Amino acid sequence: MTWLIGGPGCSALSGFAVEIGPVNFKIEPYNGSTPQLILNPHSWTKKASILFIDMPVGTGFSYARTPQGLKKGDLVQVQQNHQFLRKWLTDHPEFIPNPFYVGGDSYSGIIIPPLTQAISEGNKHLFPAINLQGYIEGNPFSVRRTVNNYRVHYAHKMSFISDELYESLKTSCKGEFESIDPTNLECIKHVSTYKKCVSRISLACIMCPYCTDASRAPENTFGGQRSLYDTSQNLFLAPRVLPPLSLDCDEYKYYLSYYWANDDQVRKALHIREGTVEEWFRCESKKDYQFDITNVLPYHVNLSSKDYRSLIFSGDHDMMVPILDTEAWIKSLNYSIVDEWRPWFDDEDQVLGYTRTFANNMTFATIKGGGHTPQTMQYQTSIMFNRWIARKSFIKILKNYVIQFISC
Repeated sequence: MTWLIGGPGCSALSGFAVEIGPVNFKIEPYNGSTPQLILNPHSWTKKASILFIDMPVGTGFSYARTPQGLKKGDLVQVQQNHQFLRKWLTDHPEFIPNPFYVGGDSYSGIIIPPLTQAISEGNKHLFPAINLQGYIEGNPFSVRRTVNNYRVHYAHKMSFISDELYESLKTSCKGEFESIDPTNLECIKHVSTYKKCVSRISLACIMCPYCTDASRAPENTFGGQRSLYDTSQNLFLAPRVLPPLSLDCDEYKYYLSYYWANDDQVRKALHIREGTVEEWFRCESKKDYQFDITNVLPYHVNLSSKDYRSLIFSGDHDMMVPILDTEAWIKSLNYSIVDEWRPWFDDEDQVLGYTRTFANNMTFATIKGGGHTPQTMQYQTSIMFNRWIARKSFIKILKNYVIQFISC
């Protein structure tokens, strides 16, 4: 399996050492020495060989030999990933027979479906043939200009804003929060109030502590900005210095990754070519990035017609790509439902989330208490992945009692 990180332009080191990989950063006060790694007991690599790829070129430790090679964009990233995967398998032929899945989270939801389709089409005439089975997406961006609309709806459902403000937003902005008319002063006023209400909420994990992050775009009440989406563009850019953060801040792991990846001994152990990347950053600027894929739903439809499996999962405490957004685009596909909405459990009969299965080989699963990426609920997401990759049902018979689940 390959695992892609969002951003766009964020390093795969996040997947490897923060989210689903074999190690985690040891959370302890930074003292100037190399941050320590510990084994991740919930790593997805226990069940699958995973390629963590820095994409697009220029991200993390990746580099280009020519200026042309540094072109960045959705379509370019699909092409680069596809080309790399076939080259890697050519160099490692022992992996060619293995079932292959494309996976990732966040903005990679824009990349995964077209990349999966490119692999499928490429298998007709390119070597080596990739044993493609399907794809996995976590809290994925899928339709570019809808996410902020659902953030407002989600904020209301979670009681972050009042009924009165919610109704005023819907009326004055006509339900559109992605591209706001700068002459609509009533709408701008209500959006400003909305932003103040949620300004101290961690969008990536609403139940996590809100931590001051020097990399975040400053909060404002719109100014020349026309979309709430714009403020999320720089959420994960790594600063050059470690700000004062408490150890329970999710962002703390990212600062540790900065010092770890820029350590000379670490670079030597990773065989990073000298002179290629002067300073590692978790995420790179999107300044020159071409956002040229706006809607990946046609790719989902095409892939499902070819009988590829898909797992779409969503943390229900993510406000960056709210579960409401994901549920809406899945519903728009109009797939027949095979298994109705029901809870899924761990081996101790604890509810880990809810799931629904569709006739087109698509499974949707929620992660109860989960945020924007798997790092917030590693135990839960590992159980989900292990069952799905082994083609086992999410539904288990409870040890202590039996419930007849029809629908919830």
